[in-house]
Amino acid sequence: MTQTKSVIDHSARIYVAGHAGLVGSALVRALQRSGYRNLLLRTHRELELRNQAAVSQFFAKECPEYVFVAAARVGGILANNTYPADFIDHNLAIQSNVLRQAQRTGVKRLLFLGSSCIYPKHCQQPIKEECLLTGALEPTNRPYAIAKIAGIEMCWAYNRQFGTRFLAVMPSNLYGKGDNYDLNTSHVIPALIRKMTEAKTQDIETVTIWGTGEPRREFMFSDDLADACLFLIGLEDDSFDSLTQQDHMPLINIGCGQDLTIRELAKMIAEVVGFGGKWIFDTSKPDGTLRKLLDISRLKALGWQPATPLRLGLELACQDYQQQAGQVFSGLNHQGIEFGQPS
Repeated sequence: MTQTKSVIDHSARIYVAGHAGLVGSALVRALQRSGYRNLLLRTHRELELRNQAAVSQFFAKECPEYVFVAAARVGGILANNTYPADFIDHNLAIQSNVLRQAQRTGVKRLLFLGSSCIYPKHCQQPIKEECLLTGALEPTNRPYAIAKIAGIEMCWAYNRQFGTRFLAVMPSNLYGKGDNYDLNTSHVIPALIRKMTEAKTQDIETVTIWGTGEPRREFMFSDDLADACLFLIGLEDDSFDSLTQQDHMPLINIGCGQDLTIRELAKMIAEVVGFGGKWIFDTSKPDGTLRKLLDISRLKALGWQPATPLRLGLELACQDYQQQAGQVFSGLNHQGIEFGQPS
């Protein structure tokens, strides 16, 4: 992980919205490793972020100094196509309530977590931050992407009107400890890990994958993302302010700078899992965007780079699934297994 001195005092009150999710839990681990001991954490049951009054009461009572907005409704192509209204409604409500109260209560710095799906479907690769709003979005996750674009615009609007220091960070496809392995809502890596593990365990010979296998994706280990977020929010004032100046959109990409095809990814996961069967690509299903590789030159120029190679990250993710599998998931009894593509 990148080692750097942070301007944030270790006793600062830090709120991680969505701390139980893939990104939020990684942020909590990173903060704890770095010695931060005053974390404000609330489960969904304890604080419904879509409830404006509840969010207002929380901020007024707890007065966080720094905020990470990692709470979101997320999922792959299947989930996005099935629940489009939920994806736009839930995410707009969450970010509107949190950003509004962060401004009203004087939060010093805020990081808003988005997604690379905000960028146009047909975009020059690697994708620079300036590509935002220059073309049409991928239709399969348009509601989610529009909600996240609205969040970026909200950060910029608050910075311009109120002088806040809100920064939107856009990560590449994520995976890691605490991932979502529910087949109806998961992304490609957890779905591949689960299906190939179950196929191996149950002697199932084939796994069916949506699409052609040719789309290229960039995958980042969630703990690396968390490290990047801590690096950014703890930058010296001049460096942080250069990212949140009122005359430009406060947006920065976070990624690893390398991608691979879904076919190559499937081969790598099969090797890690030890699945020796076949995978079948169902070309009647959508591929999604053909390529999404982020330009991370701005982040690298600030002095940060990821630490976890994909193969190592997949091994860690497989270990995490195996630890969860017996507690949460039951086995399948059919002869073929099918799952969706990344959004």
